[in-house]
Amino acid sequence: MEIKMDKIYNPKDCEKRIYDNWMAKGYFHEEPDPNREPFCIVIPPPNITGKLHMGHSLENSIQDAIIRYKRMMGFCTLWLPGTDHASIATEVKIVDQMREEGITKETLGREGFLKRAWKWREEYGRSIVEQLKRIGSSCDWQRERFTMDEGMSKAVIEVFNRLYEKGLIYRGSRMINWCPDCMTALSEAEVEYEEKASHLWHLIYPLSDGTGSLIVATTRPETMLGDTAVAVNPEDKRYKDMIGKTVMLPIMNRKIPIIADNYVDMEFGSGAVKITPAHDPNDYEMAKRHNLEFINIMNEDGTLNDNAGKYKGYDALVARRAIVEELTKNALLKSIQDHTHNVGVCYRCTNIVEPLISKQWFVSMKDMAEPALDAVRNGDVKFIPERFSKTYYNWMENIRDWCISRQLWWGHRIPAWYCIDCNEMMVSRQTPKICSKCKSTNLRQDEDVLDTWFSSALWPFSTLGWPEETKDLEYFYPTDVLSTGYDLIFFWVARMIFSGLEQVSKKPFDYVLIHGLVRDDQGRKMSKSLNNGIDPIDIIEKYGADALRFSLIIGISTGNDTRYSDEKAESSRNFANKVWNASRFVISNLGEEAPMDISKVKLNSADKWLLTKLNQASIKISSHIDAYDLGLASTKIQDFIRNEFCDWYIEFTKQALYKGTDDEKKSAKAVLCRVLKDSLKMLHPFMPFVTEEIWSNIPGSSKSIMMESWPQYDKKYIFKKSHQDIENLMEIIRSIRNIRAEMKVQTGKKTSIIIYPANDSDYLRDFAGYIKSLASGDNIKFIDKVIDDDDMISAQCLAAQVFIPIDDLVDIKKELSRLSKEIDKVTIEINKAIGKLANKGFTEKAPLQVVEREKKNLENNKQLLFDLNERLESIKK
Repeated sequence: MEIKMDKIYNPKDCEKRIYDNWMAKGYFHEEPDPNREPFCIVIPPPNITGKLHMGHSLENSIQDAIIRYKRMMGFCTLWLPGTDHASIATEVKIVDQMREEGITKETLGREGFLKRAWKWREEYGRSIVEQLKRIGSSCDWQRERFTMDEGMSKAVIEVFNRLYEKGLIYRGSRMINWCPDCMTALSEAEVEYEEKASHLWHLIYPLSDGTGSLIVATTRPETMLGDTAVAVNPEDKRYKDMIGKTVMLPIMNRKIPIIADNYVDMEFGSGAVKITPAHDPNDYEMAKRHNLEFINIMNEDGTLNDNAGKYKGYDALVARRAIVEELTKNALLKSIQDHTHNVGVCYRCTNIVEPLISKQWFVSMKDMAEPALDAVRNGDVKFIPERFSKTYYNWMENIRDWCISRQLWWGHRIPAWYCIDCNEMMVSRQTPKICSKCKSTNLRQDEDVLDTWFSSALWPFSTLGWPEETKDLEYFYPTDVLSTGYDLIFFWVARMIFSGLEQVSKKPFDYVLIHGLVRDDQGRKMSKSLNNGIDPIDIIEKYGADALRFSLIIGISTGNDTRYSDEKAESSRNFANKVWNASRFVISNLGEEAPMDISKVKLNSADKWLLTKLNQASIKISSHIDAYDLGLASTKIQDFIRNEFCDWYIEFTKQALYKGTDDEKKSAKAVLCRVLKDSLKMLHPFMPFVTEEIWSNIPGSSKSIMMESWPQYDKKYIFKKSHQDIENLMEIIRSIRNIRAEMKVQTGKKTSIIIYPANDSDYLRDFAGYIKSLASGDNIKFIDKVIDDDDMISAQCLAAQVFIPIDDLVDIKKELSRLSKEIDKVTIEINKAIGKLANKGFTEKAPLQVVEREKKNLENNKQLLFDLNERLESIKK
């Protein structure tokens, strides 16, 4: 039959066309169906600041594979997409853009800035959605949400008011993390810690009564200007008589007390530590216990303020150098030692974070943390892999109140208003018109916006219409699985769990599927500084979306990082081409009409073997996906298609298709078509485009492959004997091929093949045609006793012993000459290696891995020499 499929699969020719057709047909959208079981995934909303990166590609390829599988399994599916406004990151991007144009936030004003931000969202926020479509994401775009759309904003205001009314949201002055660059507060989760090489300065604090001094060790000498005490451990005998006395704070000439607190580590530094309550979280807690004064020495931009005395206006690091210089001059610096420690940096701009006391909005976490912990402890919410629950427990068990206010303009503005006349504060769901206390109309709204994660925490239920009681919420919530990276366990996962339990009284999802990072081929994290980032769209342009998806998923282990390389993408593209070529072969042999059902044809042993393999693959692939182990599932479907179907069965069928009877041809076509269809269905979640394109060319196929039913295990197509018979046949063919490869026989050269079957292997005689075609046999002969003939090369396998005349395999004279040359060559390499390893100059000076490699090469060459000599002797005989 004339086939419409091109000889070579070109993704560029079909991917957009296929996706547009899926969209036009509405295949991604389903309404709640009480007669079917729901399955829902909410997408981790990408920020509107960026473009698709390899992490997004992995995450969304995993989710798409799961949702396509569940759709084919008959579930009423919803993969709900959306994007996040990303307060800090987006505002930084917009401010940078404005700076290039010579515009500032202040000159533009809040309203003008917000207009620009919404324009940014339309211009740049849509781009990542289009890129998600490029990789084939089958999201329900009709339900797309944005964290600042009208419904989401309503949910945010409702939650804020509910928590405030319960006393779980409050405003107060507390120690927070401050980013001097982004000029905003950060939560604990938004601070990352980097190991930095620095110093430990040992400072001399003289006792006020002139009887001596204390040595304090610090990593931040500039903060001494805000010291209000020195602390020692009450068990430290060195300082027992000093507790209760005072020291004179250098430079500031202020008396501060010496206090005792068990928190102090006697082994660190001198065992005495300076206490700066306004600029260190641990000092802050200690100061509260001892009723110490809090002195803030820092402005919001990171410079020092009036409380820093002569160092007012100095940048913190500049002040550090000047203070160390002054202490040295006054003989108050005892020593400086190298010291490596963890330094908190902003997760967005990577600048050093300053702990300071600030008036902010907080969520009280203690009451909400316990139910969220119980949900994971009792298995209501399960982490995959389970080990990541420890990360969750660690953060939740030690959780602090959550600072939710940000000093930004882009985001959900805090729904609190202040009366300018009487200072009354009002929290409300609607904008108040008059003061609830003095009835003044002179009101102003809080300038701050909420932490981005406040709205993201509501994502699983707010996207389904909450606080309204919608059909979607009733049907799809709780959702089934959340797929995300391990870096978001405390940022996002924990907050969704406690928010779902608090607001909806239900967990937000059943499973949390954790994936790792996508690293480069050297195992390095992708970053701008290393210039090793990879644009997924470039990979799609070069290899196709299916190749990108498959290269990221195949072989991955849940929770572990994976490496990307062009070689993996190329290999995945080659696999797609193999599927394409095999499909062309099958379709070209089917004819215009759909072939007969396999239940109506007579199956031979090869047919039964393949159908058994198909059923075994189906049940394993299904069980792997059900367990959310997509790495194993994709590996299994590739192995089945490439090995069993393409490399073996298609070759088996050529005998029936080209030389068989009409019935044999019908049988081959029926099995080929059935297995091709089921193989494409099982591959579809991983490679949606190429499978859809092939499917449209199969006779009798009408609707999209994504709307077909998933292949089900059918025990009536398990044929144990035929399966074992063909496995034995394959072993024989492999044995023959190995002999030919070892003897370096030219491809296409035919040889006689003599087979001595095992006791119960008479069935092998029926497979002579297969052996002849697949093992380059010219004459197949079966014998009933073992040959003892030096002119034969033999190989033993379970089902038979195989013999091939040496004269059929090689020209003896040429082979003897070739082997002699090989032996001479390997002997030279062995002697070189022995000489190298006997040279102490090499073994002692060369890197260990180089020496080990040389030893390994020597052992390999010794084994090779042994094998070559054996072959030489066998031919001489």
